[in-house]
Amino acid sequence: MTESILVPLASAFWLGILTSISPCPLTTNIAAISYVGRRVGRPASVLQAGLLYTAGRALAYLLLGVLLVGSLLSAPSLSQMLQKQMNMALGPVLIVVGLILLEVIRLPTGKGGGLSAALQNKADSLGIGGAGLLGMVFALSFCPTSAALFFGSLLPLAVQQQSSLLIPGIYGLATGLPVLLFALLLAFGANKVAQAFNRITVFERWARRLTGVLFLLVGGYYCAVYFL
Repeated sequence: MTESILVPLASAFWLGILTSISPCPLTTNIAAISYVGRRVGRPASVLQAGLLYTAGRALAYLLLGVLLVGSLLSAPSLSQMLQKQMNMALGPVLIVVGLILLEVIRLPTGKGGGLSAALQNKADSLGIGGAGLLGMVFALSFCPTSAALFFGSLLPLAVQQQSSLLIPGIYGLATGLPVLLFALLLAFGANKVAQAFNRITVFERWARRLTGVLFLLVGGYYCAVYFL
């Protein structure tokens, strides 16, 4: 039983990491932390802002996962159908997500990612505590890649495992870990943030491609088993 849950939990953790280091969320995370901590002279305060921002992101994903997965599993007939048909649907879904990660399928990207004036004013009025608000808002501002990973991979995994709390919680926590890393770097110098950003960008490119290929292989396997 322990081994059977470790793989889904590890998958949720990896999806969370990959979501957080995708180009759009990564840039947004750095911009938000820099904005909140731009007038803070003490490193401890910057770290506090990073922790609050991370907690806000994790809480938003946790609540969204609990709401969506819990709703799907709360209806007995729908829950039974999903549990029976999820493996069949998982194959095509993973293939589509894999093609998105490999950029074979390109989704339109919006112009989001900046801080609106209203949100800036609200964050200012809350001081360091505004970091938590920014974390929740930006977590729910899905880019094409993050939306594909959350709705196309994380939610089906949570439904398949009948986990409305643990798997979304692990995912939400993982999305905040790179953010916390950048908060630490920001506390000790912006030049270190730039260096880490360049390295994580390279890592993200290869991690996304590897995950995309893996999704294609697993999705193809599921399709072969359930359709052939």
